[in-house]
Amino acid sequence: MTTSHFSLSGRTALVTGSSTGLGEAMCHSLASAGAKVAMNYSNNAERADQAFASFEAAGHVGGLYRADVTDEAQVNGLAAEVAESLGPIDIVVVNATPAQPQKPIEEYDWDFYQSMLDFFVKSPFLLARATLPHMKQQRWGRIINITSEVLTRGLSPFSAYVAAKGAQHGWSRSMANELAPAGITVNCIAPGWIPVQRHADDPQEAKDAYKALIPVGRWGVPADVGGACVFLASDEASFITGQHLHINGGVCLP
Repeated sequence: MTTSHFSLSGRTALVTGSSTGLGEAMCHSLASAGAKVAMNYSNNAERADQAFASFEAAGHVGGLYRADVTDEAQVNGLAAEVAESLGPIDIVVVNATPAQPQKPIEEYDWDFYQSMLDFFVKSPFLLARATLPHMKQQRWGRIINITSEVLTRGLSPFSAYVAAKGAQHGWSRSMANELAPAGITVNCIAPGWIPVQRHADDPQEAKDAYKALIPVGRWGVPADVGGACVFLASDEASFITGQHLHINGGVCLP
């Protein structure tokens, strides 16, 4: 059932890392706007099955697909499988993320830095390369990278994650220029701290301190990010590209 003001009817969307949290919410929002949605996961099949059952129970149309989006062969296979079952991918939402430990730089090693780059630079590159032929052929496409406010805030001790998010943002800006003539937009959504399942054990004092920074005076909810994703995927946002949209209640201002 379509409930959004921005129609995505006839479109197929892929959301990576979408069996929980913000990814799951974006799947529901895109589907509510009329898109067929490919939910993706890499680990925890039980959790993914539960998420997809909830998705179908809401009356949405889509499928559940397992793939490591940092692996070239699996990304190519994922794009082909989605195209066969739901239709060629029109909208890519790059959301999958690994664990994000905060450590002083002396406690990181390059392998960890590389893992961050794999998720936030290699994965968008592989996903774009696998889906652009269809987007270019129809002269319409949307690539939405889920980044983070940590880039703007320069959060520490978080150098590996912040650096990789910076690289993802830079890649998005360059791709926005490259793909604009083909009718394809590339934008970033940068959520703030929005409590989801993985934040369940975060210290209460840290939560209280962050909430005090939010000018609108409330926590964000996953649907806030989902709504922004629907808008950027819609025809109404066809003149918006290369942008970095903060969803954090005003914590980051230009």
